[in-house]
Amino acid sequence: MRVQALTCSAPTLGVLASVIALSGACASAGPVSPAAGPAPVRLEAARPSVLVQRDGDNWTADFTLDRDAPVWAFIRSEVVEGTRRPWRLEQWRVTTPGVVLDRINDHDVLRATDGGPVPRRVRIALHPRSVDLEAGYGSLAFTTGAVALPSMQFDLFPTTLDRVRRLPGDLNGVDLGAETPRVVWRDRAGPVLLDGGRVTEAVTQDRTAYVLFGQVETLEASDMVVMMDPALPSWIGRQVGSFAPQVGAYYARRLGPGQTDHPTVMISWRGPTERMTSMGGSVVPGVIVMSFEGSGVVNPTPEMLSVSRWFIGHESAHFWLGQSVRYEFARDMWITEGGADLMAVRALQTIDPAYDARGELQKEIDDCVSLSTGRAVVTASERGEHRAYYACGAVFAMAAEAAQKQRTGGDWFDFLKPLLRQPDGVLSREEWLTALTRVSRDPSLRGDVERLLDRGADDPSAVIARLFQRTGVAFRMEGGRVVLT
Repeated sequence: MRVQALTCSAPTLGVLASVIALSGACASAGPVSPAAGPAPVRLEAARPSVLVQRDGDNWTADFTLDRDAPVWAFIRSEVVEGTRRPWRLEQWRVTTPGVVLDRINDHDVLRATDGGPVPRRVRIALHPRSVDLEAGYGSLAFTTGAVALPSMQFDLFPTTLDRVRRLPGDLNGVDLGAETPRVVWRDRAGPVLLDGGRVTEAVTQDRTAYVLFGQVETLEASDMVVMMDPALPSWIGRQVGSFAPQVGAYYARRLGPGQTDHPTVMISWRGPTERMTSMGGSVVPGVIVMSFEGSGVVNPTPEMLSVSRWFIGHESAHFWLGQSVRYEFARDMWITEGGADLMAVRALQTIDPAYDARGELQKEIDDCVSLSTGRAVVTASERGEHRAYYACGAVFAMAAEAAQKQRTGGDWFDFLKPLLRQPDGVLSREEWLTALTRVSRDPSLRGDVERLLDRGADDPSAVIARLFQRTGVAFRMEGGRVVLT
C-alpha cells in the first residue's frame, strides 16, 4: 500500500496505482430502490460493532462497545500528508455527552471526560473528505457525491491511558486483547457497493475493504471494473485503459498470478487546483483506489504521461508485492514499496524502450542518500519521511537484482519470484536479507543494508557504492555522488 502526493515544487517521486486490464463500453449503474428502515445492529459475543450510515448529507457512526474501558483506541491513526495533522480530528465529531475524540502520542482515541469507562454506545458525526494520508487508507470522494470509505477507519480496541501512552506507533504484532468490530454499512438512498455487488446492508469484519455509497460511472470489462469520476480529465481514463493491461500482463508473465485477476478500480477527481500536480492511491484486496488533483494533470504532457504510467506500474506491482505477500512490520515497508518501484521501472523499460529508466533509478539513489544521512530508514515514518522506504528499498532491490544477474543472468523478477511463495503470506526482513546472501554468496552485503536501515550513515553514498561494487551495479563516483552508468 502506498499513499503519495506529487507536487510541482518537488521532484517526481515513484507513485501508485494497480491495474490488470481494461476494455468495454461505459455504462451507468442506474437507479436503485430506497433501502428499508434501519434495523438494530446484531451483536456478536465479545466483539464491538459499528453502524455506519448516510442519510442525505448526514453521516453517522454508532459504536456499540462490548465492555467497559476508559479508552478505546483506533488501530489505524495515520496523519495527513504534508500537514501531519490527525485526519480524524478534522473529519469526526463525537456527539455523545461525556466522550471526546483525542490524540495520545501516535493514536486517535475515544475517552471519557470524567476518567471513567466510555459509554457502551457512542455516536460520531462523520464529515468524510478525500485527503492523502501518510501510508494509510483514506476516504475517496467523487464529484457525483459518491463516497468510498475504508473499513479500517472503524477498527478499535479497549485500553487505558497508561497503556496507550506506551504503545508503539506500529501495532503489527501487538496483542490488542480484543476482536475488531463488526461494521454494518447502510445508505438511506439505496444499496451500497461491496465486493462488486450492491446490497441494502453490507457487513465487514476482520478484513480490509472499501464500501461505496452512491453512484459512479462504471466501465465494465471481462478482467476489470473501473468506477471513474465523470469530471476526471479524459486522458487519464484512456491512459489507464491502454497501459494497464500491458503492465499487468507483464507482471503475470514474470511472476505468475497476482492476488486477483478481476480488480475493481475507483478513480476520483479533486479538481484542477492551481500549481498542483497530485496523484494518490492505495490497494486493498481486489480494489484499487486512485485520486487525481491539480492543474498539472489536466493535460497529457509527455512528462505527465510518463508519471501516470509510473503510477499505474507501481500500484499494479502491489497485487504481487504487497498483496500476495506483505511486510511483517511497518518499518519493513521498504521491502514492498522499494520493490514495487523497481518492478515498475523494469516493466516500463520493457514496454516502452524510450522510457528513462536510468533517470528514475538515479532519483532513487539520490533520495536514499538524502534521507538516510545521519538517520535510520526504519524510523522514517516518525519523521514523516516515507519516501525513504521507497528510495532506499529500490536501492537495495537494485543490488539484489545485480547479484541475481551475476549468479544466474536473471533480473529483479527472478530474485523476487521465490520470495512471493511465503506460506504465511508475510515476507519478513530476515527472509529478504537471507535471500540476498544466498544469491550473492556475500554475507557482508547484509551488514551494509542493515546499517542504512537501522542507523543511517554519515556518508550513505559510500555505503551504496560498496553495495553496488560488490554486486555489479554499473556506476561511477562524481564528487562523492553515486552516478549510474
